[in-house]
Formats: sequence, structure tokens, C-alpha cells
Amino acid sequence: MQINHLIISVLFLFVGMTFNDETIPWNDTRKLVWEDFKGNPNPDSDAVALTASGITFGYSVKTSGKRIIDYSTTVEAHFYPNKSWYLSEKADNHILAHEQLHFDITELYVRKFRQQLERLVVNQNIKIQMNQIHVAINEALDKTQKTYDEQTNHSINVEAQNYWENYIEEELKKLEKYKSQ
Repeated sequence: MQINHLIISVLFLFVGMTFNDETIPWNDTRKLVWEDFKGNPNPDSDAVALTASGITFGYSVKTSGKRIIDYSTTVEAHFYPNKSWYLSEKADNHILAHEQLHFDITELYVRKFRQQLERLVVNQNIKIQMNQIHVAINEALDKTQKTYDEQTNHSINVEAQNYWENYIEEELKKLEKYKSQ
């Protein structure tokens, strides 16, 4: 019996991203620094900084004839320097910590994604199931990012910012098994 390999890649990137865009993968020992923010500030924005981060997702399935017999996935959190920016005259370490937490939230959802993918059982609908999880994770990530900004008032509400920092730290610990390497 001959086993064929079918490789399908699905990527979620921000609109306008190309394969040549610089990325920084999430890593618990490397925090963002202002020099990572290389994009041009948006003159129409009231923000002091913007973090562009997202989830990249790819998978391959192994087939035997027309039957799917195995699969593998890759899920990563990435920061996009050329789409991220800050106003140097207004930026400080407090705002940088706020922006770092946006990236950490992306990593949290990468871990949740990996956890859900691990629970899947090989079947003929595996590609559909993985894509459904992908869509749901990205929707949840977007909602959490917006809630974080709303509740912290983009870092102005120091008490809420502290709450979110502690909350995300705890949530990341709960999913340590799924951490990006």
C-alpha cells in the first residue's frame, strides 16, 4: 500500500502581510523593546503605540488512498515589527508593558489552539475541524484583545492593567504544556 502525503497550509496573518514581512516569534525570555516597533505611526490614531501580532497556523495530513490516516500542525504567535509602531515622544515603559501584553494574549490563544488541536481524533473531517477551531480561536483572540484595551483604557487605567497582567500570567501558566519554544 502506497502512502501519499498531502500538505495543506493555512495561515492567518493581518491584512497586507506577505511572506517576506519580518516577524518575531513569541518567546518567554525575549520581551518586546521599542526598537522592535518599526512601522510608521498612524497620524489619524489617538494611540501612542500599536502592536500587530497574530497566529500562524499550518497543517499537513497523511493519506492512504483517499483516507486521512494522520495529521500534524504548527501554530505560532508572531509580532510584526513593520506593522507595529509607537510615538517616541509619548511612549514609556508602562505603555511598552501594555503592548507586550497584547503579544502575550496572542501566545495565550496559540496555547489554547494547540490544546484543542491535541484533542482531535484523526477522521475524514479533520481539515474542516481544524479550520473551524482556527476561526473560533481567532474570533476569541480578537474579542479578548478588544476587551483588554477597553477595560484598561489602552493602559491608562493602571488598576485594570495590573489585573490583566496578573490574569494573563496565570492563564499562560495553566497552559504551560502548550508554550511556544
